[in-house]
Amino acid sequence: MTDTTEDFLQTTRASYDAIARDYAAHYPSSLLHPLDRSLLRAFAESARGTAPVADLGSGPGGVTALLHELGVPAFGIDLSPEMVALAREAHPGLHFRTGSMTSLDVPDASLGGILALYSTIHVPDAHLPRAFAEFHRALRPGAPVLIAFQTQKSGEAVPHLRLSERFTHEITLDYYWRTADRVTSLLTEAGLTPTATTRREPSGEETRARTFVLARRPSPGPRPE
Repeated sequence: MTDTTEDFLQTTRASYDAIARDYAAHYPSSLLHPLDRSLLRAFAESARGTAPVADLGSGPGGVTALLHELGVPAFGIDLSPEMVALAREAHPGLHFRTGSMTSLDVPDASLGGILALYSTIHVPDAHLPRAFAEFHRALRPGAPVLIAFQTQKSGEAVPHLRLSERFTHEITLDYYWRTADRVTSLLTEAGLTPTATTRREPSGEETRARTFVLARRPSPGPRPE
């Protein structure tokens, strides 16, 4: 079930419900940067198999659809019911549902991969370890996770932004900027093994560099003789 006990979940949900249609029109999946697409293909290759892959923060569903086109049995989870409704409307052949990455409604070791493109940015620092612990619990041994996020700038004292308006709608939406080292450290603490980190500089209307971290849940080692 979706975790509704935290204020940040409620405000994030309400904010994306308010801007869902404008967001979907402004950010079609076709606008993914070429490097983003390349990393998505690399993730898909490592996740391709029979176990489903969860796209966390799937929004209007375009990236989930791209994973499906790449041969990955993907489904989307989003906090916003309005986003889920738009995704179902745009991609009726795929599965989307509401949920939170801090409390995934999936069995232990059931996912063949987790994708979180620019969705962990709305999770406060105090709750990110909980989300990564859920990633570890839900992933099958050996399964990958790809996280993308806007990067904290060097020397930035307050890597946090609260928006009160977007697309002319009144909202309360928090953004948390982080370094690659911080995210890889938290993944490691959650029992996941980082395998690659990529950074690209801002493109187009972007104002921050993007960081991509690929990790996986370790496979059990060989039993001692």
